[in-house]
Amino acid sequence: MKVLEDRIRQEGLILSETVLKVDSFLNHQVDTELALEIGREFGRLFAGQGITKVLTIEASGIQFAMAAGIALKVPFVYAKKKKAVTQAEQMYTAPVTSFTRGETYQVSISRHYLGPDDKVLIVDDFLATGAALVGLVTIVREAGAQLAGVGCVIEKGFQEGRGLLEEMGVRVHSLARISSMAPGEVQFVDHNDPIRIKEKV
Repeated sequence: MKVLEDRIRQEGLILSETVLKVDSFLNHQVDTELALEIGREFGRLFAGQGITKVLTIEASGIQFAMAAGIALKVPFVYAKKKKAVTQAEQMYTAPVTSFTRGETYQVSISRHYLGPDDKVLIVDDFLATGAALVGLVTIVREAGAQLAGVGCVIEKGFQEGRGLLEEMGVRVHSLARISSMAPGEVQFVDHNDPIRIKEKV
């Protein structure tokens, strides 16, 4: 997705060979038109597959799952990292380790909002180690729902996440796939030349 790659080039900050900061336009301050365009692209890629729910994990996947839900005209559901006192009903749960925070969460989804009649598209902002997405795939399968695939906004292709998901038989589509990065430059899959972007100041 060229518009997304261009924004990464212009505004992304590479903090190390594994950490890319995009909080000026994707996951802290959000460019709402870009988020909607991302949703439309996921809608295009997964159109005609009978999807009934879009699923993500809180918090930074929510805007893209909502945008994809709008495009596909279906509800979106997000897995919660902490159980609220109002959630007395039965839940689907899975452990998830956050790459950026180094914490493990027991994420949960109410059984009222996911079940065997659903066909699910999972959406998230990043694919790196794949831990969050593996957890969501596990929940979808526990619910007896069908999984149409996983849509990621940005993939760090040099990390193991895609391989783990593909071993599980999951279709993965990422809108911007990074093959390598270092402070000051990033290479996208299918791009031969390194793209210069800003270093952390």
